[in-house]
Amino acid sequence: MHIKYKKAWKQNIIYEIYPRSFKDSNGDGIGDLPGIISKLDYLQSLGVTALWLNPIYKSPDIDHGYDITDYYAIQPEYGTMSDFDLLLEEVHNREMGLLMDLVLNHTSDQHPWFRESRSNKHSRYRNYYIWRPAGADGGPPNNWTSYLGKSAWTFDEENEEYYMHLYNSTQPDLNWDNPDLRESMYKMMRFWLDKGIDGFRIDAVNAISKDQTFPDSNLSRLQSNGEPFIKNGPNIHDYLQEMHEKVFSHYDIFTAGEMSYISEQDVLDYTHPDRKELSMVISPEATTLGNLPEDEFKQKEWTLDELREVMQKWQKNVGDPGGWFGLYFSNHDQPRLVNTFGHPGKYRVQSAKMIGTMLYTLKGTPFMLQGDELGMTNNPKLHSIDDIKEQQAIAYYDVMVNERGEDEEKIMQRIRRKARDHARTPMQWDESIHAGFTTGEPWLPVNPNYKEVNVKEQESDPYSVLNYYRQLINIRKNHAALTYGEYKAILTDHPQVFAYLRLFEDQTWLVLLNFSEEEAAYSLDSNDIERLSDPRLLIGNYKEPNEIIDLKSGVLKPYEAIVLAPSLH
Repeated sequence: MHIKYKKAWKQNIIYEIYPRSFKDSNGDGIGDLPGIISKLDYLQSLGVTALWLNPIYKSPDIDHGYDITDYYAIQPEYGTMSDFDLLLEEVHNREMGLLMDLVLNHTSDQHPWFRESRSNKHSRYRNYYIWRPAGADGGPPNNWTSYLGKSAWTFDEENEEYYMHLYNSTQPDLNWDNPDLRESMYKMMRFWLDKGIDGFRIDAVNAISKDQTFPDSNLSRLQSNGEPFIKNGPNIHDYLQEMHEKVFSHYDIFTAGEMSYISEQDVLDYTHPDRKELSMVISPEATTLGNLPEDEFKQKEWTLDELREVMQKWQKNVGDPGGWFGLYFSNHDQPRLVNTFGHPGKYRVQSAKMIGTMLYTLKGTPFMLQGDELGMTNNPKLHSIDDIKEQQAIAYYDVMVNERGEDEEKIMQRIRRKARDHARTPMQWDESIHAGFTTGEPWLPVNPNYKEVNVKEQESDPYSVLNYYRQLINIRKNHAALTYGEYKAILTDHPQVFAYLRLFEDQTWLVLLNFSEEEAAYSLDSNDIERLSDPRLLIGNYKEPNEIIDLKSGVLKPYEAIVLAPSLH
């Protein structure tokens, strides 16, 4: 049976499915639940232990499921509740778990609660949302901006008040300070848990408690300048402990809370078992190292020192005292993994394998996005604003080009690099038309490299990215050192090589990763060499296993990955 989470949930290997883009079963160009069912054998063969589904609830689809109108119904494009029940059964039959995406911060403005809240100031649902009168100047209550770069407030003419939204104006924020709202959400959670799902990935969970004195922000940034007042708010731990007591503690599940704007102490507070809040935190911090704080569409070159700093924080400062975290290097909100950390051209295969090696040899619970196991890349067909479907990039174009008069090509260059749609283009199954995703017209264009980068092609190639991922996953599942072992960074001044030891009981593992397209010479400290007991090359993206490596010094090829393990068998 699938992993019993109260005992061994940390050992999970979690695969994120973006349902709209995974597999279409009926030719309408949109992925669906029967399509996912048809590919469960593939997912089982990959070795993953749990599937995370992005939202499949009923929605007007402005934010592709993160704007919910009915938490108890399946989006018709994806199928029916019977389809979901069959999916859950078939997932469990293959000894995997299923996580639902839980959206707690906001609903759609088409949700019956908001419609009632908007139409009647005396309704019990009025206080399910955050309404405020205009500020002293007749404008919004404060100067906060949304994650889309516009005001976090929208004026409702009928009510003559503003409602708050951290995202689109069509996604009004819920008021978690209202106990009736909290009880309604707990009831919804129990509905899905009673069906037998295995847990939740909780969207933007540390934003549900806000500072409702609503002070102005003095941050000079385009997106979410009010973040200090909306993250880790005054009642967040009370609400999560209440949620755990009333819901989570009654089921054999685990929870992964997506968060940003967090410190090491925050993660300990959220995840230490004694706190009874969440099982783990997942943070996109590593994937956003290239973002400029004043405008996340503006990019800079990130450095290996910055990556080491992030890893030290989550691997050592949180992990060793008893907190827990997910390894969250890619997801549906970021460009493709190879474009972020590797080389999508000449060294696509090598860098995809190198990044996978990092993912599966660090402490924590690894998450992977569909297509990572193939080394999928950003899609060059997303060229003009008319090609873009995701709301954040569309809003950015509107603010910068239409409102501020910025040069369109300059703004499009930023969007082409950063757009979330790169992670959402259809899964590439084979070399047939539309990569075997659909027999119709896909909702987003398939990457033109699909004839070379697809599951069928890689299944038959023993040296493919796909089969390398299978090896990595198998190694991780069979060696507890990789999940639980202590992390110790080495070669910390090297400009190209990210290196670390994993220490577990009497075992010492060594991982060497070249993050550049140039060869990288290295020399290990004698104390670190002495820790290694009769080491052998367990896996590498250039060499065959068991080849003896010179421990004292050596040269890594471009994007080379080496994992040395003690001779355990």
